[in-house]
This record gives sequence, C-alpha cells and structure tokens, in this order.
Amino acid sequence: MRQITESSIQEVAARALIIRRDIIEMLGESGSGHTGGSLSAADVMACLYFWEMNIDPHRPQLEDRDRFVLSKGHAAPVLYAALAEKGYFDKKDLASLRKLGSSLQGHPDMRKLAGVDASTGSLGQGVSWAVGMALAAKMDGRSNRVYALLGDGETEEGIVWEALMAASHYKLDNLVAIVDHNGLQIDGPICQVMSPEPLTDKFLAFGWETLNVDGHNHLQIMEALVAARSTPGRPTVIIANTLKGKGCSFMEDRVEWHGTAPNKEQTALALAELEI
Repeated sequence: MRQITESSIQEVAARALIIRRDIIEMLGESGSGHTGGSLSAADVMACLYFWEMNIDPHRPQLEDRDRFVLSKGHAAPVLYAALAEKGYFDKKDLASLRKLGSSLQGHPDMRKLAGVDASTGSLGQGVSWAVGMALAAKMDGRSNRVYALLGDGETEEGIVWEALMAASHYKLDNLVAIVDHNGLQIDGPICQVMSPEPLTDKFLAFGWETLNVDGHNHLQIMEALVAARSTPGRPTVIIANTLKGKGCSFMEDRVEWHGTAPNKEQTALALAELEI
C-alpha cells in the first residue's frame, strides 16, 4: 500500500497546479470546452495519476494496470492534462484540443489516445463501464483496481444507480467511484435542476462504503483512497466536495463557466492567478 508522505503531498499539489494551467491554456487555444468542471477535478486527478494508480505511460495496454473512467466525459481537458503531464503524449499536443483530426476530441476516445480506458460522454454510462471492468477483473482473478470520476449532476441519471446496485451486489471492493461534488451543472445548481441529495445517504443505502472529503485537500483525498483499499467486500465512493472553476477567482462557483472557454484576456488573467 502506498505511503502518504510530506513529499508525496507536495508533489501532488505541484502536479495539480500544472494540470490547472494546462487546462486553461488548452481551452484558451481551442476557444471551446468545459472549464469549470475540469478545474474542480484537478486535485482528485493529481492524486490518482501521481500517487494512487498503478499505471505506466510506456506500457499503456498493460493488462494488470489500474483503470480510470472519466464518467463525466465533458471534463476531458482535465484527463488530457493529467495524461500529458504523466507522459502519455507530448504536451504540445494539448494545443490541438477539439481541432479537426486531433486525438484530443471534446470527449475522450479510447481508439485515438493512449491512456484513455473508456470512450465517454453520455452521462451515466461511464460508471456502468467501470463496474463491468471491476467485475471482469474479479472474474479473471486480477488485482488491478478501477476508478471512475462522476459529476454530481450526472448522478441524476437513473443508469448510475443501476450500476451502483450491481457493484454492491457483486461486492466489487476493487472499484472506487469519486463524485466531483461542485454543486453546479449546465442549467444551474443541482438542487434546483433535479436534486440528487442526500448523496451520502443514497450511496449508503445502495451498499457502498461512503467517504466525504474536501476535494481540494490532497491529504484528505489520499487518506480516502487508502481507506478504500482497506474496505473488503464492498465498493467505495468518495464524495469530493469541490468548487467549480477552482483556482481562478472569476470562474469559481459560477455556473456560466460550465461549458465556456476563456478568451485571450481571461486566459492571461487565469494564468496569472495560477503562477507556479
């Protein structure tokens, strides 16, 4: 089991900052894409890719690797930034986001980009895919783990709860779902659009080990991931309470930044706030 050290926390924090800068730069270049929910998930992604998961960018198809599914596929920029920072592809390719012929499409495509384990975009289907991956690993007697990142608005989809019920039934303790709980979706606050609350009680009722953390506190995220490895016989969900647009003051907790890319001036301002 991985150890939490001061140096590992510092590394994750540094990677999260780089991921946020890369998100801003690629979205500023593309002129379109989902900014707010990519920024809110940067800390979780840094913990997964630079501390938790057993992966090798030089062997992206390794059978025993851990799997990651971006169930909220519209937040593709945070996945691309993490993969590039990890070394799956040249970081200069980030500038091709959403451009014709690019492998970095608006939603992840596993056929076009190494390191993408599932093509996602239709909300709810990603976590279902992750359940299938975890069940297959169990049936094959493999020890790899599966991680799925959901949006909180995504939990309004009925297919999510069918998947959660199956994961509990099959005792998939090799599966970790993480909810990016930033409280906003494209049409407004989740509690006004179609409230999925109380999420904690619902996950518990569906048989999941349920942990609540500050989704921008790297130590809390890492401790939750450790706890998930020590919970036999049931899947774990980490409800990561986050701030949409985290790191850029004029984007934070603003629903209009759900699917809006920064212009040239906004990109410069955001990068100034994200100084390394």
